[in-house]
Amino acid sequence: MAKKAVASLKTGKGKDYTKVITAVKSPKTGAYTFKELIAHNDHVKEAIEVAREAVIESVEQ
Repeated sequence: MAKKAVASLKTGKGKDYTKVITAVKSPKTGAYTFKELIAHNDHVKEAIEVAREAVIESVEQ
């Protein structure tokens, strides 16, 4: 099943997008917090910055 799902993402418009996963270590607990999002290949660097800022804001609260 997994091979079919992965193969279907490689055809059509699916190959124009990338899954961005950002991890930030909490200074208080030392635990990692993750933020995942899907971004167009042209906007991956901006998506990384947005995800990093969102994780840092959630850790500070």
